[in-house]
Amino acid sequence: MTFCPFCEIIGNDRLAYRIYEDEHTLAFLDINPEVEGHTLVVPKKHVTKLNDLDKETLKLIMETTQKVVLHYESIGYCEGANIMASSGVAADQSVPHFHIHVLPRHLDDGFDSWPVNDNKNEAQFELERVLNKLKL
Repeated sequence: MTFCPFCEIIGNDRLAYRIYEDEHTLAFLDINPEVEGHTLVVPKKHVTKLNDLDKETLKLIMETTQKVVLHYESIGYCEGANIMASSGVAADQSVPHFHIHVLPRHLDDGFDSWPVNDNKNEAQFELERVLNKLKL
């Protein structure tokens, strides 16, 4: 396996500010936060991207993500959260260990997490054509 900073954190070989941990998952503060409290949720077993996750691990990661958000909201730390993940280099995944970003949010916090595509074209709005390409 190639170098993985998240595996080093999981193995206690690298410092991390751990928010929550169980047998299968770990949630810790991002060292390069976009907002205060920016948290990463990772599976403890090394899995590179979403397509490599088995259903049980995916379920456990999402349960931990929900637990973190519910905790942050219940203690009044935030009023909501953005939940984001990138899978693969083309999607800007920067660490080759699947992870979910939890971005605690407040009303009127000024952070705009939604991407804006200034290069849209009319073909993107032909939803029936897109549906025919994508439907399972």
